[in-house]
Amino acid sequence: MLTTADGADLHLVDTGPADAPVTVLFLHGWTLDGATWHRQLDALPALAPGTRLVSYDARGHGDSGLGGRRSATLERLGDDLAEVVRHVNPAGRLILVGHSLGGMTIMEYAHLHPGEFGQRVHGLVLVSTTAEGHAHTAYGLPAPLTTLVRMAETTSARVLAFGGHWRPHRVLQPALRPGLRWLLFGQVCDPADLRRTAATVARAPLCSIGGLRASVGAQRRLDTLAAIAPIPTTILVGDRDRLTPPPCARSIAAAVPGADLHVLPGAGHMLMFERPDEVTRAIAGAVAGVATRPAA
Repeated sequence: MLTTADGADLHLVDTGPADAPVTVLFLHGWTLDGATWHRQLDALPALAPGTRLVSYDARGHGDSGLGGRRSATLERLGDDLAEVVRHVNPAGRLILVGHSLGGMTIMEYAHLHPGEFGQRVHGLVLVSTTAEGHAHTAYGLPAPLTTLVRMAETTSARVLAFGGHWRPHRVLQPALRPGLRWLLFGQVCDPADLRRTAATVARAPLCSIGGLRASVGAQRRLDTLAAIAPIPTTILVGDRDRLTPPPCARSIAAAVPGADLHVLPGAGHMLMFERPDEVTRAIAGAVAGVATRPAA
């Protein structure tokens, strides 16, 4: 457990040798938690032996506390990541792996702490994320409907932000599943993955769900990505992703010199579940590349 400067308790899971030559730090998506990486965390010790693996629940998610009432912002999440990196204090090189909100948190960290980011981070794996807020988010709908849905979403988010630490009761989880199935998954969805996702979303307090919406929608960090020193970067996106569709990934790839972009056919937003092997291989490849690359 790490207590941040403003008093939020962050739940961390840390496995592997503390003096590992490479540390991989995982950041999950909005309303999810660190356990969404369970397939990658289980598989990587065999594919990348000797690697240190660290995941944590973002504030207001999973087993982490929220901190101050107004702390549900991307800026605060970027500062939290800086504190986590200092707490973990990897002896070797650091790779950041971010899904959706986790990827945006990485970009915020780079924006707020550019010197530290440049010194510590040696590789990035960005999964189903964006550097342009909701600029490309159309929910798979025609433009007029997209406008209406976004208005309804942002209005409801402002209402939810006043919900405090209240969480939807577990009896409501089945009601969440049809919407989550449509929004988050592509052509194929394992019912067990859908149940797990709904249960995780239901654990997030309403103030986290609603409070983050404004800063998530407003974030613009392509200039930050273009300004930092070139870092080996792998980007993955599903071609059926309704939240962060392929244009989000392509704009990131265009901003990062030498980025390796993979568009996965038939997949939606939850690539860790839908395409676990491809995500795991991308991370293992990043570890291998960073471990053998000469120091700058």
